[in-house]
Amino acid sequence: MPSPRLYLDAALSTGQEIDLPEEAARHVQVLRLQPGDALTLFNGQGGEWAAQVLRMGGRQQVAVQLGEHDPVSREAARPVTLAVGMPANERMDALVEKATELGVAAIQPLHCARSVLRLTGERAERRLSHWQSVAIAAAQQSGRTRVPRIEPVRHLAGWLEGLGMTAHGRRGVLSLGEDASPLAGYATANGAEPWLLLSGPEGGLDGQEETAARRAGFAPVSLGPRVLRADTAPLAALALLVAFATGPR
Repeated sequence: MPSPRLYLDAALSTGQEIDLPEEAARHVQVLRLQPGDALTLFNGQGGEWAAQVLRMGGRQQVAVQLGEHDPVSREAARPVTLAVGMPANERMDALVEKATELGVAAIQPLHCARSVLRLTGERAERRLSHWQSVAIAAAQQSGRTRVPRIEPVRHLAGWLEGLGMTAHGRRGVLSLGEDASPLAGYATANGAEPWLLLSGPEGGLDGQEETAARRAGFAPVSLGPRVLRADTAPLAALALLVAFATGPR
């Protein structure tokens, strides 16, 4: 059985002895690990470390020692950033979790004209912190060696304007327009070229938003004639782009 994996936002090195931060220590306690038990640590900067529990104190005191570093990578060959009109309620949580498992590089939550979920100020900051925690947990579970970035919530218009024509690899917007090209054609033809993929909220992008995206260099792409939910469409597109990517990871 694989040893438990824990993410630490810290510099790690072979032979290092460290006290786990509160959340990681609590996780070890919940798993009922004991001194001498093995675990795996990673910090999102590449690879992972074998480690061993050295001692345990109170409810949140756990000391571990790091062993050898394994430079393994389980990242997608094609970096994909999802820019999504945030679906409401728990659907955004599920989107972040599943996108992390599939290998997304980053997620940009967006307010769009038809968005149901609206976040500002402290509420937006709390949700951002929560989503980043969801991504960390999914990376731990799925064996990833990097944790995707969850960017601060933005309004679509301002986000598009701020992009300019800076390099992001290829840009695509999920569209039901008759001129949209099958995403599968792009996915199988462009090796490991990075992608920035835009997907709308419930009800999709409105006409003005899609026009603005196209003017910003987003090619209209399609997953077929069926209408997918706001949390299904970006995941289906991500799976397609990652599955057919080729090149070094």
